[in-house]
Amino acid sequence: MKQSTALDILKTGKNVFLTGSAGAGKTYTINQYLHYLRVRNIDVAVTASTGIAATHMNGMTIHSWSGIGILDELTTSDINRVKRRTQLVERIQRTKVLVIDEISMLHLKQFDMINQMLQAVKDNDLPFGGVQLLVAGDFFQLPPVGKNEETNREKFAFMAKSWLDADFAVCYLTEQHRQKSDDETPNNTYFGLDLIAILNQIRTQQFTQDIIPALLATKNHELNQSRTRLYTHNINVQNINDKELANLTTEAKLFTAWGEGDEKLLENLKKSVRTTPELTLKIGAKVMFIKNNNDLNVSNGTMGTIVDFQPTFIEKDDDKSKDKKSEKNKNADSDTETQDDENIHHESKMSETLFPVVLLNDGRKVIAEYDTWKVEDEEGEILAAYYHIPLTLAWAITIHKSQGMTLDSAEIDLSKTFEKGQGYVALSRLKQLSGLRLLGLNDKSLQLDPTARGADNRFMALSEEFADTFLRQNPEKIADEQKDFIIKNFGTNDPIRIQANEKIIEQKNLALKRKAKLLAEKHADDDGKLSDTYLETKKLLEENLSITEIADIRNLAQSTIMNHISRLQTQFSDLPIEHIRSDTDEQMIDNVQQAYDRIKQRDKADDKDENGAIKIKPIYDFLSAKYGYNEIRLALLFIEK
Repeated sequence: MKQSTALDILKTGKNVFLTGSAGAGKTYTINQYLHYLRVRNIDVAVTASTGIAATHMNGMTIHSWSGIGILDELTTSDINRVKRRTQLVERIQRTKVLVIDEISMLHLKQFDMINQMLQAVKDNDLPFGGVQLLVAGDFFQLPPVGKNEETNREKFAFMAKSWLDADFAVCYLTEQHRQKSDDETPNNTYFGLDLIAILNQIRTQQFTQDIIPALLATKNHELNQSRTRLYTHNINVQNINDKELANLTTEAKLFTAWGEGDEKLLENLKKSVRTTPELTLKIGAKVMFIKNNNDLNVSNGTMGTIVDFQPTFIEKDDDKSKDKKSEKNKNADSDTETQDDENIHHESKMSETLFPVVLLNDGRKVIAEYDTWKVEDEEGEILAAYYHIPLTLAWAITIHKSQGMTLDSAEIDLSKTFEKGQGYVALSRLKQLSGLRLLGLNDKSLQLDPTARGADNRFMALSEEFADTFLRQNPEKIADEQKDFIIKNFGTNDPIRIQANEKIIEQKNLALKRKAKLLAEKHADDDGKLSDTYLETKKLLEENLSITEIADIRNLAQSTIMNHISRLQTQFSDLPIEHIRSDTDEQMIDNVQQAYDRIKQRDKADDKDENGAIKIKPIYDFLSAKYGYNEIRLALLFIEK
């Protein structure tokens, strides 16, 4: 089914299960429908089965939204308790459309409980209390978490009674927007198979004898250094990223997240955003965007390398030319300034914060400014917002965190696959076979759950049948159904009001971007004030904890903790770090002191930063044969400067 057909079906108010292979455009279709509803004043709730998926949709988990939480079943007392939560009841009652993304990871018991809760709160015996239900996902992705003795058949939402009651129109998207058929060129096909053919064999579980040789042949691919590595286990990812960052001898820059709004929702956002609350970056770091950004033309999964740190411009609230954004904010390649750029120089304020400049794999340079993750209510108002640089270190990532991403190239190790579907998730992140270097497979790597496979065949047949019936209807009848659905839910079909609402949404988005940048300035540490994150490290130092212990407790890299200590030393002359020195090689400290003194005496401008302090790199150049970068940084905490 085409995306346009699925959208036309959704607009009639029919309950829809939106599915299709990875890269078929499910998220794009959902976003198109959300915009359609909001400009027509229809209250829509956006949720997902996991926190990570919810952040991409600017929503919350379905467990939190519906009030079912972590319950395994709903009793009468549970429902009565929820009914006493005024705010929750009000949001359910005003909701006309409910979206649940990543439905494959929602347990069937939870799906039934959501139906039960909506019927009770809305006092309506219709399925899901009479709201239009849009559920989306691919049951070939990772399955729901359940009890050890449960089979997937006992967990999948499509096995729930309420799934049958919902009477879904199945919209199986068949157009591929991620993978493209490869040309008959080296590294694009092996044994007559390209990536689409391989993924189709995995989905149908009908394998030719050539699929394993075709995949293993990619081990010889020479991918460029911009590729990432996908692993099944998080420990591999952490070790690689920490080691690679420590090996870079360039200066570290720390970017700290902050948030505002409902505390519980904000805490969920913090846990779900795919980067650490404190992000340490250096020139040379391999990074990945973790959020779509249309202005920069980057998506979740776009990769690149940090090549610089630059300021950007902050537009004034009364800036009449705010739509004339400087090309410097979009593309750091531009060396010339247009007249519009000069106008912005006069009408805008130069940011004091230095933002990372990313050289993308396609050759473009973009500046990654603070972005916003948010939770919106049914009317599109923000309940909680989380601000951070939308990047994560990307020498390696887990397969689990790669869901929803599109990767140009990746080195993948499936030798420790422990869950059916993991291999499919990993391979389907890529655009073509030439971007794959597969290090290993095991018996589970290409397996999919047989229940999901049987259901997928049925979903595809139902989708074809429904599309055929729908497209044979009179277009005027379909248009009338779409108008009636809007009127029934107290929306507007007035073109003038719709246009005005589109303008309001656009202005809100622009205001939010401006606010993120202004808050970055407000929270910057350039004014000499220390943020809470530094003070938390100081508190742990006062408890005589080591750098390793502090890093473990705070879930931060050791290099970040050393950044904290260096900054704290500028503010507190009595900072308690002698217990760290006692575990440090005194000879190393002496050698670093000597190197520091020699560099200081030669008095070269390149050896100093903008504040006149000696950089770490020239010291490392002197001592790299003996000591690692982090060892030198540790010794610098104790030398006399």
